[in-house]
Amino acid sequence: MIIRKLFKFENAHIVRFCSSKRCRTSIHGHSYVAEILLSSNFLDNAGMVYDFGLMKQNIKTIIDSFDHATTIYDKDDLEYQNDLKKHSQRWISIPVNPSAEQFCRVFFVIIDRLLKSTVMSNGEREVKLHSVIVHETDTGYAQCFYDDAYNERMGDISLDDIVFSPSIIEEWEDKELFEKIKLKKPIINPKDV
Repeated sequence: MIIRKLFKFENAHIVRFCSSKRCRTSIHGHSYVAEILLSSNFLDNAGMVYDFGLMKQNIKTIIDSFDHATTIYDKDDLEYQNDLKKHSQRWISIPVNPSAEQFCRVFFVIIDRLLKSTVMSNGEREVKLHSVIVHETDTGYAQCFYDDAYNERMGDISLDDIVFSPSIIEEWEDKELFEKIKLKKPIINPKDV
């Protein structure tokens, strides 16, 4: 069975090397919608794949980190990167160009590791990330599956190369969340949300 939860975020970026001159040369933003699809062949104690309330915890924290932030390609011009960091408190640096396709892959890699590190507490079993869809506009989106997320021909995504600004981390309830995800430390689901 597959369940889906939608998350919305506003984000700015430049997509270097794309065909569209405006997109590759100017900072611009989008009203994104991210769809996180989870699957399992089992249901928990309440008859659910995974409680939507739990998805509003750590998964939401990760996606909300991109809200009202600028996403920076870590191979972009250093002066540009430093200027953005100097003038914006909310930024994320990623190791791939911040297209809708790459947002899908980044979210997939982070959430996949998050789920694999999560200690379930209400009978959830074998909950897996089925896919991630990122709508960049009302008419355009990208969808990522496991094989896409870990396809080095599309660019390697190492969690060690993703950096959240201190201002973003300061807003997290668990300031160590991303470090726990990177280090595969247990993340215990609450019994009540």
